[in-house]
Parts: sequence; C-alpha cells; structure tokens
Amino acid sequence: MQKPNQNQNQQMGGTQMPPNMMQNKNHGGHEMFDAHEVIAGIISMLDQYQMYEQHIQDPELKDIAQRHSTFVTQMYNTIVQSFQTGQDPAQPTQQYKMAQNNDAVYGLKPGQPKKPNQSVNDLSDQGLSAYMLGQTKSLSTLLAMTALEMTNPVLRRVIADSVPNFIEMSYETFLYQNKHGYYQVPQLQQQDMNQMLQSYATVPVQGNKAH
Repeated sequence: MQKPNQNQNQQMGGTQMPPNMMQNKNHGGHEMFDAHEVIAGIISMLDQYQMYEQHIQDPELKDIAQRHSTFVTQMYNTIVQSFQTGQDPAQPTQQYKMAQNNDAVYGLKPGQPKKPNQSVNDLSDQGLSAYMLGQTKSLSTLLAMTALEMTNPVLRRVIADSVPNFIEMSYETFLYQNKHGYYQVPQLQQQDMNQMLQSYATVPVQGNKAH
C-alpha cells in the first residue's frame, strides 16, 4: 500500500492545511491561553499609551511614552512571530535603555490629598505617568508568570527576555515621577535601617573546594 505523500497528509476533510501547520503544534494548551493573554495585554498598553499621549503636557513625559510605545511595538512583533512559528523571530528581543538617571529622592513632603478626577479635564501628568507605571508593572508581572508556563523553548525565551525591559520602563517612569514629587519614597529611621541591614550573615558555599 502506497504511503500518503506530504501534500496528501496536509489534506484534512478536503481543507488544505498551511505548510507550517506541523511546526505550530509545539505549543501546550495552557501556553496558548497565556500567550493570548500576554499579546492582548501588550495591545492594550499600546492602545492606552496613544490616549495618554493626547493629554500629556510635559515634553519629557511625552518622550518617555513615545519611546516606550516604539520599543513595545517591536517587542509585540517579536512575540507574535515566535508564537505563530515556534521559531526564532526575524527581530530578536532588544534591550530597553532608559534616559533617566538612577538618582532617587527620598523623604516625604506635604502635599494635597489625592482623589478621583471629576472629568477628563482633570487629567494631569501626575496621573498619566501613574497610569503608564501601572501598565508596565502589570505586564512585567504577567510576562514573568507566563514564561513559567511556556513549553515552546523559543517563545519561553522571548517572553522571559522581555520581562527586564518592562521592569526598566517601569523604573524609568518611577524615576520621572519621583523627580517631580509625584511618587515620594519614605525611609526608615537610620537606626532601624542599620538594624535590618545587619540582620543576615553570609555563609560558605559548599562544594566549591579545590580538589
């Protein structure tokens, strides 16, 4: 009996299967749902950033939002390609470079209590930067959890490699907020901080002795 050829194998119920159908089978069911959640979350971020940019007043914050959007759009393409093919994407994951310095301002200063906006006219750079921070922090958490559920090695690596980029974008937005007094950072008293810093001691690592 003659074995069916490849073209015949791709015929199911009279429907022509795509040539890369067999490649696409190397995804688990849980992985498929998680990948959809990640991709949908990134689309949501990009859509919402477009709305934020229409209301941002500070050119510095607008520049941050635009750089985030550009970088995440490329990230989106990379994730979609690796998800659909299970192969290395044409554009590998990149490393996001923030423009802010790493100097944080510590301590609290008195200010007006926060409250919900009464209308769109109440939108401010303080609130918009907080929304941006919420988006990137949520996605960094989502991608970290999702990477643990991936069975396809390429998609797993792409998702995992994207986590530090969302962390870096979150840190950049935090530093912007902190510099402008939107996100203040309280500290413990020096005595309490020193006590906590000295609460642990290092130990020798077993198995590293020279033979």
